Amino acid sequence: MVASSAYAYAAPVDATARLARMRRLARLMDSQFGIPGTRFRFGIDALIGLAPGVGDAVTGLMSLYLVWEAHKLGAPPALLTRMLGNVAIEVAGGAVPVLGDLFDAAFKANLRNVALVEDWLARGR
Repeated sequence: MVASSAYAYAAPVDATARLARMRRLARLMDSQFGIPGTRFRFGIDALIGLAPGVGDAVTGLMSLYLVWEAHKLGAPPALLTRMLGNVAIEVAGGAVPVLGDLFDAAFKANLRNVALVEDWLARGR
């Protein structure tokens, strides 16, 4: 029996739309804001990371969303592992008091991870 509800079937998300969503989140997390007179950019990752203890955990979970999206695109395990490594480096580096906040603003794991996915897609999966 087929359900008649509009929610019974969801059309597959186009890879282009998924990648656009990933880019928007990575930009928001890593480079949404700029310091006037400089080329330095930072995102809400650095701002949320200022909250002791929970800030880096929260942004780490947000970064895992990009890994999940890459998985849904069919990314190979080696790529997902590399992406998880970038997230782990950023969470661990960000946990260091004071210097970790600067590390968060500079490392930009989300932009790195989106670039990895874009490179993988450009090579034809």
